[in-house]
Amino acid sequence: MCWRHLRCATRLCFVFAAMISLQGRSWAEDPQPNPAAKTAWDSPIQAKHVRPHIEFLAGEKLKGRSGAGARLAAEYIRDRFQEAKLAPLFDEESYFQEIPGRADENDEKPVLGRNVGGWIEGSDPKLRGEFVIISAHYDHLGVRNGKMYPGADDNASGVSMMLELARRLAASTTKPKRSIAFVGFDLEERFLWGSRWFAAHPPWPMEQVKMFITADMIGRSLGDLPLPTVFVMGSEHSPQLAGTLDRVGSPNGLEIARLGIALIGTRSDYGPFRDRKVPFLFFSTGEHPDYHSPRDVPDRIDYEKVARVSGLALKIVTDVANADEAPEWTDTIKPNLDEARTLNRIAKTLLDPDSNHPLTSLQRLIVTQARIKTDQIIKRGSITDSERTWLTRLAQIMLLSIF
Repeated sequence: MCWRHLRCATRLCFVFAAMISLQGRSWAEDPQPNPAAKTAWDSPIQAKHVRPHIEFLAGEKLKGRSGAGARLAAEYIRDRFQEAKLAPLFDEESYFQEIPGRADENDEKPVLGRNVGGWIEGSDPKLRGEFVIISAHYDHLGVRNGKMYPGADDNASGVSMMLELARRLAASTTKPKRSIAFVGFDLEERFLWGSRWFAAHPPWPMEQVKMFITADMIGRSLGDLPLPTVFVMGSEHSPQLAGTLDRVGSPNGLEIARLGIALIGTRSDYGPFRDRKVPFLFFSTGEHPDYHSPRDVPDRIDYEKVARVSGLALKIVTDVANADEAPEWTDTIKPNLDEARTLNRIAKTLLDPDSNHPLTSLQRLIVTQARIKTDQIIKRGSITDSERTWLTRLAQIMLLSIF
């Protein structure tokens, strides 16, 4: 048994032991619409709108979007912003924000990458100084040992969403009340360096950013399981964003699974904004077997799912950009049943023989216990602090050992 598997096994046993006696303060779920009764609608964004972006960004010419390929990707994003007539976001009327490295012996700093940004000014004189940011990272792993890592899902899929929202919102005859910025981040694969640099050197004071949205891997399914699901994380830190998710419903054919960001940790460009307490939403359909491999190619993308997630993001952005009150951050997180429902659905799918997802005996044990415990939580209609801690640990262990 390798050390990685040993660590995972130890954590699995710890979680299993924790499940035996969970006690704590119980929270009844806030009244919410029945998930099945929420409004469903057809996404205005279709597969044909997002597919060309993904096929280009994950194509042979861009060489996995690192080095010269990343520069071509940045220029592609800039060209789409110009076509949509977005204003340049950065100083000196530039679409590019250079990301410097450490100074050399001559005190000169090399340019490691470039963020790409454009914006639409809000129509309301009182609210146009407030910003909603829509983002996605465009870099990937490049060519390694002679093999290209196309990154069709990671993250050409998220970039396609950002570009389609930019095109539609810019072309709308009714401009949003708040200003909307679109940012393609570079160097996400290098410790979020692009978004960290942007957050430390924003075009305006960070207090003016009222919501941050990013999408990372929205074109597949968690573990390639048969789940028509997008995971939406971050709303636990803003009651207004939680209310927005309830209000807008979801596109036909797409299920929304809300999770707390603590369940996955820092996995994408929301990190620097979360750390500055900017209300945020993170969209992802989950990690799959082709993650960070040469097999992450355009032919394996579910373009209908990308289009539906994009349609959902469009509706949320439109709602928030035109709301009278902006989302606000809260540190107080009240447990809710959405996380239990989501883990319950994943557990049942993993245990379904038709899912074709092999499990070791230890993995099957923990997944079975997860199904039983989340069944109990859902039936009871309340969740304790301890149970929420258990759910967080369980999700982290499942990500490490199963997916």
